Amino acid sequence: MWMARASNPRGTAAMWVRDRLEELFTDEHFADWYPVYGRRGLSPARLAMVSVLQYAENLTDRQVAEAVRCRLDWKYCLGLELDDSGFDYSVLSEFGTAWSKVIWRIGCWP
Repeated sequence: MWMARASNPRGTAAMWVRDRLEELFTDEHFADWYPVYGRRGLSPARLAMVSVLQYAENLTDRQVAEAVRCRLDWKYCLGLELDDSGFDYSVLSEFGTAWSKVIWRIGCWP
């Protein structure tokens, strides 16, 4: 996305993450979290990356939802189109609950 580079020629942390860790998470990593049938929801890999950015910038769920809607560097990192409207902040809570269940189950709780 050239607009992200034009507005941030030196880059940002979010842009660095995309440039170096683009394939850190894939939807296949989360395949057993979601039912096979029904309408496809948001990309779990994208939500995992959003969680990484949220932690890195110490943002609330509401601030994260706004960053996804408004910040070019986040759109670049997440591979979103400029007109992508993002998602409701409550999605992050639901994803976090699923994430913590998996972490607890595999014994990686900090």
